[in-house]
Amino acid sequence: MAVPRCRGAMPEDASEGGRKQAVHRPVLLREVTELLDVRPEGFYIDATVGGGGHSEAIAERLSTGRLLGIDRDPLALGTARERLARFGEKVTLVHGNFAEIDRLQAEAAFPPADGVVADLGLSSMQLADATRGFSFNVEGPLDMRADPASETTAADIVNYASERELADLIFKLGEERHSRRIARAIMKARPIRTSTSLAQVVTRAIPSRPGLHHIHGATRTFMALRMAVNRELENLEQFLSRVLAVMTPDGRLAVIGFHSAEDRVTKRAFGAWKQERRARLLTPKPVRPGEDELRENPRARSAKLRAIQKAA
Repeated sequence: MAVPRCRGAMPEDASEGGRKQAVHRPVLLREVTELLDVRPEGFYIDATVGGGGHSEAIAERLSTGRLLGIDRDPLALGTARERLARFGEKVTLVHGNFAEIDRLQAEAAFPPADGVVADLGLSSMQLADATRGFSFNVEGPLDMRADPASETTAADIVNYASERELADLIFKLGEERHSRRIARAIMKARPIRTSTSLAQVVTRAIPSRPGLHHIHGATRTFMALRMAVNRELENLEQFLSRVLAVMTPDGRLAVIGFHSAEDRVTKRAFGAWKQERRARLLTPKPVRPGEDELRENPRARSAKLRAIQKAA
């Protein structure tokens, strides 16, 4: 079986999987709106609209301007549509993959954007929905597809990938040093059908070291599977290769990442644009959440925000 390539997002810990955590909190909200320098008459694209938190903050600053929101998750779009309904025709929401931002912008007849934001994190709504299989804390099918129309599920990978494919995937995308032990345990436990069953297999395969685990033992494996199922890094690379073409001269782009691999992809693209004089860096170093935000939203702990301004 060919194991899918990837995207990157917000790690999950033991406090995040329950339904009581389902309220979506946009990460680095103030920093994003300031870096985008939102103007009342401007045109903006939220490339990963999710629960609509960043979109709402942008739309509140618009008068004659407009916002285009994109998401591949139809359930997230439904939530965002309710949240943003009060803005009427100022906001247009479309179902699609941000990797195809140029096509989606053209089909929506949306003008070149003065600003684009992409928040690559997994939302609390997705974690809380047991039927999606994203969380190891609530029992559900091993799905993990952001777009239910996608073909490959986490169960496909867990139950049909070779031991080497599993170990490589968990190591490269999850940065899990016990990947080979976990892959062997998965092979022995097949078939594995539910998220909680997989979590038990993974945690039992990891050597117990009391006091050293600050995250749940299954976190990295679940993150790797989700990234593979949704081709997260591949989609990010495609998005970055196309996004400048949908922006105005002097337009701004803000990307929030939660995984070292996706941050490297973003940093590399921004560095190349700077060297080619296609853009200037607005954040020489990534912006991280402050202590106040971390107290309110511990899931923001790994967030890194990078921003550029397209050359005139």
